[in-house]
Amino acid sequence: MKVRNLYTKTRMLAVALSLSAGLLCTTACDDDDNNSGSSVITISKVYLEDVNSTVPDREVTFARLGQMIRIEGSGFSGLRRIYINGLSHYFNPVIASETSVWVTISSETPTVDAEDDVRNTIRLVNDAHEAVIDFDIRSAAPSITNVSPSLPQVGETITIEGAGLTEVSSVTFPGDIVVTEGIVSDEDGEFCTVTMPEGVSTTGGSLLVIGSNGGAYSPACFNNQSGVILDFDTDGQQGYWGTSASMITADDLVDDPLNTGRGKCVMMPAAKQLPVAAAKTRCAEVWTAGNGVDDWSSETRNIPATTNVANCGIQFDIYVPESNPWVNSGYLKVCLVNGLNGGEWSTSDNKDCYNIVPWVVDGAATPYYTQGWTTITVPFSSFYICSTNDELADLTYQFILDRRASSSYCNFGFYFENNDFNLSNITGNSTDESVEFASSESNASIYIDNVRIVMLNTPEYSDFSD
Repeated sequence: MKVRNLYTKTRMLAVALSLSAGLLCTTACDDDDNNSGSSVITISKVYLEDVNSTVPDREVTFARLGQMIRIEGSGFSGLRRIYINGLSHYFNPVIASETSVWVTISSETPTVDAEDDVRNTIRLVNDAHEAVIDFDIRSAAPSITNVSPSLPQVGETITIEGAGLTEVSSVTFPGDIVVTEGIVSDEDGEFCTVTMPEGVSTTGGSLLVIGSNGGAYSPACFNNQSGVILDFDTDGQQGYWGTSASMITADDLVDDPLNTGRGKCVMMPAAKQLPVAAAKTRCAEVWTAGNGVDDWSSETRNIPATTNVANCGIQFDIYVPESNPWVNSGYLKVCLVNGLNGGEWSTSDNKDCYNIVPWVVDGAATPYYTQGWTTITVPFSSFYICSTNDELADLTYQFILDRRASSSYCNFGFYFENNDFNLSNITGNSTDESVEFASSESNASIYIDNVRIVMLNTPEYSDFSD
């Protein structure tokens, strides 16, 4: 094994040197002394060449675009062409031998759109013979950026967003529940959909998605029922006080408008508060019970206190009907504690909040609505108290716990606010100050449910077991 590794690294160094010297050829160069152009070709194995791996010369059954492979067999001395998925590839005969040839899989190689008769094949050709081997060619490793809704009801359709999610064949849910039927994949690999099965673990975790490009894990926040701090039914406790017209009480809650089985939810603003006047802050508010009731402890919520604030945060489900899209005015303020007066952005003295404006897309007002219940995620690192902190990289969930513990009123809640703001309030760029979104009277119907604290770390998926 040591000899093989040394041989491999030497060969790979030669490859690198030859590439840098521009010695690539599409065919074996003419050589008057080489009479093996008519030799029978055989292909026995394919190896992945990766000097950064613990196994730098690994026998494999697949490789990805951009990766270097070593093809092992016989009759390579007179090799003229190498085709991968039907595309002719460059190779350097100077460093090839009778039994090994090195080639980097071109980024132009077709994968899922390759012709059926050449897809997932490597073909070697000389003047008289050729050999073909079945070998999976994959695009870049897939990734998952979002799962919505991430706390679904059984039978509800889930959308998994990311890249490289082509020809998805299975989705594994927490609790090792594997679904292989009814999966719909986007041909561009940007998303897939699957139905929530029965029996999924309520402790939550990551989804594992397997497709033609390999596997990918989602962030570890799926079906995390232990993180729910307010569902307006049985989990968590709603708090309200005083006679303010902005306060939403239990009497103002509504039934799930989509009848998915969620029970009660909150509509913000509540029916009694519509329409909301322009140039007004703290138009509607809903809270948890706070002191002595809220429990955000690591033990209860299964979030280690040492977790970085970028790897944990707040999630909630939102539904905005297409018949009444949210646009042009208003935003949701997510309040870490009850110590805000309204109108705060990142430059204010009180920063225990984060403002969500989903109808501003690429700097322009765009009608926002959802197809069913959708999940919004706010990492704790986005809360202004964290994002404006010079020590952001070192902040942990314990910082959030300490911040709430030091507050006079540790209620968590939402405001609906309807005042003017500039694009710079969202982007943080002073050059966007000239783009103003003037408020107007609002009749937005924004439904919110299942507010929860979740882990957001994503397990690393490896193509190999070591």
